[in-house]
Amino acid sequence: MTAPPLVKVEGLTRVFDVSRPWLERTLAREGRRLLTAADGVSFSIARGETLALVGESGSGKSTVARMTVGLLQPSAGRVTIDGIDMWATARQRERQRLRRRLQMIFQDPFASLNPRWRVARIVADPIKAFGLAKDWHEREHRVAELLRLVGLDPADGAKYPHEFSGGQRQRICIARALSSMPEFLVCDEPTSALDVSVQAQILNLMRDLQDRLGLSYLFISHNLAVVRHMATRIGVMYLGRIVETAPAAELFEAPRHPYTRMLLDALPDLGMTGRPRRPIEGETPNPIAPPPGCAFHPRCPHAYEPCRVDVPALVQRGGRAVACYAVDTGRI
Repeated sequence: MTAPPLVKVEGLTRVFDVSRPWLERTLAREGRRLLTAADGVSFSIARGETLALVGESGSGKSTVARMTVGLLQPSAGRVTIDGIDMWATARQRERQRLRRRLQMIFQDPFASLNPRWRVARIVADPIKAFGLAKDWHEREHRVAELLRLVGLDPADGAKYPHEFSGGQRQRICIARALSSMPEFLVCDEPTSALDVSVQAQILNLMRDLQDRLGLSYLFISHNLAVVRHMATRIGVMYLGRIVETAPAAELFEAPRHPYTRMLLDALPDLGMTGRPRRPIEGETPNPIAPPPGCAFHPRCPHAYEPCRVDVPALVQRGGRAVACYAVDTGRI
């Protein structure tokens, strides 16, 4: 019997009102402007699994991440953590317990750390907030353990964030995220602000922590090389929708959606295989006024009439799912 997923996201949608003030709209005789950042996003994450969401800037990855962790309320849809609906839960105490089980690692480690707090206080704050230590002695011991766990010295707890390098700051952020003993981490571009050599160290640390602590990750990235190293499964997003999901190895070996193929063709061919590649063409459409039908059809070399009329559904086939009429009809 298959175990139920730790995280289940169903029909997650977020619409932002980006209209000008009412008086300006009235004088200009224009209507409201709505931006759909996420549109019906659904996925699940098993215990100990890493699901990566990839796509170009503006595809809605970070919006989905923030809704999943509870930082942004969805316009529609639901997020279920271990069978508990995050947004439907009315009791504050139950929601507080649920929030302890999930944490987030942000893109810019320096911006996410309080520059006026010492590292020990930063790491200890969630422990204190959730009441996970009996007294300050136990809290201090726990902070020292966490700093060692991420490759820092307990003596570093007396320093301020500005005294560390970028990679060390991200280790502090990871220690803070682990201080509440979570089961699920949402990682929003956690290495994009770091040098390449430091990126590898942080990614290896995150994989080691996952194996040691049994963590589940939602990993947001635009770097396919990073995703290949980290992900169990990959979801490809385009203009607020997931257009393909597949196990990581299968997606890199045989991508199906034209957009996924375009992303992989943009990777350097280090093996010099000689395989013909199609360069990325065009730009992502305006999300305030997206094209009708499949949003990718203005850039797609395989687009035909149905693509310009109807939005393709995400069709599941043997562990993979693709939203593409050309794939459904065998044109690709």
